[in-house]
Amino acid sequence: MSFLAWIVLGLIAGAIAKAIMPGNDPGGIIVTMIIGIVGAFIGGFLGNTIMGLGINGFTWQSLLLAIVGALVLLWIYRMTTRGRTRVP
Repeated sequence: MSFLAWIVLGLIAGAIAKAIMPGNDPGGIIVTMIIGIVGAFIGGFLGNTIMGLGINGFTWQSLLLAIVGALVLLWIYRMTTRGRTRVP
């Protein structure tokens, strides 16, 4: 899959991950989109290396891996920024 396709897939995965794990994130929608994009890359990398899934294209398997990667990154992000408060 091309780099641009992973970005688009990551944006979709980030939106779905945010819907699955709602809540106030310190970074807002921009950070959630970045988490989705990075989660898509990590999910695709892990799917290719660990499970041996040859992800070539926009399939339900690639979307599922991207969502899982985004959920894991969103959870890690929330755990590391848990004690921080927003200053208006």
